[in-house]
Amino acid sequence: MNIKVVRGNPTPEELAAAVAVVRARAAASLPAAPAAPRDSWSDPARIASRGLPRPGPTSWARTYWPG
Repeated sequence: MNIKVVRGNPTPEELAAAVAVVRARAAASLPAAPAAPRDSWSDPARIASRGLPRPGPTSWARTYWPG
């Protein structure tokens, strides 16, 4: 990317601000990267679809929710 100052004498700070705006606008116009597909093993809905644990002697072992 080449930027040429046609008029005036900008300070380094003013030039840096102008370049930052131009680069931000250029980055905003790029298409977004496609999201990676979620693996069914890491999908939280897989665990949540089982329902709540039923009371019983081993129900504490089924309450773990991996983060």
